[in-house]
Amino acid sequence: MIVGTDVFYMERQQGSTVRPLRFVMIGGFLGAGKTTTLSRLARHYLTLGKRVAIVTNDQSSDLVDTHMLRSLGMPVEEVAGACFCCRFDDLVARLRSFEETTRPDVVLAEPVGSCTDLVATVVLPLADLYGPHFRIAPYVVLFKPSHGRRILKRVGSGFSPKAAYIFEKQLEEADAIAVNRIDELSVQETQNLLGLIRDRYPGVPTLALSAKQGLGFDALTQLLEIDGHYGQKVLDIDYDLYAAGEAEMGWLNLTFRIHADSGFPLDDLLRKLLDRIATELRDTGSEIGHLKAIGMAEATYAVANVVSSESPVELALPSRAIETTVDVVVNARAASDPARLEEIVRRAIDATVVERQALGRVLNCQSLRPGRPVPTHRYVKN
Repeated sequence: MIVGTDVFYMERQQGSTVRPLRFVMIGGFLGAGKTTTLSRLARHYLTLGKRVAIVTNDQSSDLVDTHMLRSLGMPVEEVAGACFCCRFDDLVARLRSFEETTRPDVVLAEPVGSCTDLVATVVLPLADLYGPHFRIAPYVVLFKPSHGRRILKRVGSGFSPKAAYIFEKQLEEADAIAVNRIDELSVQETQNLLGLIRDRYPGVPTLALSAKQGLGFDALTQLLEIDGHYGQKVLDIDYDLYAAGEAEMGWLNLTFRIHADSGFPLDDLLRKLLDRIATELRDTGSEIGHLKAIGMAEATYAVANVVSSESPVELALPSRAIETTVDVVVNARAASDPARLEEIVRRAIDATVVERQALGRVLNCQSLRPGRPVPTHRYVKN
């Protein structure tokens, strides 16, 4: 029993009827496109006249995703320091905060990309402890083609079997699996991936979409509106293997400021910065989970990313701006020792600053290995 639940949502009640909040959590591995998907979903709900809020999640604070979504005008709260499962009370606190401010109809949640077992540790506890106050949508997991194809075919992915274990468990607990980034695939490649997923996870609904371009998005929004017996797949998880897989990933969040007397193209700065980082990671045999950078100036911003060691730098949100002073947030996730990852990122920053004949200063930096998951609640199979 949770004390204070009725007080928490008292204002949401109309007479004796509770007006439940729609909770939509979209899972998927690092670089699967969760943030782009949530951004497009938010715009979809806004066009329907609904109030929307977003909660992001990371092993440390200062997320590119949070900055980007806020730059788009979205109300965003962040749960930092561990996965939703280990910070369940913080997640509930963020939902309380939304109730006091934006009073949303829909909350979109983005869990850490290296996290799994979310049904047993987030969905079921939320439904059980706060039952009538939420309409929990089907749990959709995005499939990342660049790593997923190799993991499911057992042909190597750049990650160890321990990290691949997390990827596969994410798909196993999904109510539906959505192959994202189909704009980067041929029709035949998309069909082959859907067939591979259906063979491995029979009976699980599959979708194909491009969150970036909106292709196939209507099927996703329709699925998320379905009410039913969803979020019930409690897995058998080897937490030793799970923890070892997470610990293989180096995690870095860094913010720096660059100033030059003459203006420089913001988009080009981000593209070259991430290309330097990605190139050195490839050269040292460190598989990239995801690299993200957002550059923020007084009146504009730009976002760039790299989603795997095989992928080029992509300018996700171009600014086409010429700036003299920019704050840049870099989020790097790679199969690398965190100290070495930090060295690589700092070298890339130094080279970028020198190239621009500029001044640069690191404002803050956090580098770490994710700790062992210790869920606040965990439901088990009967």
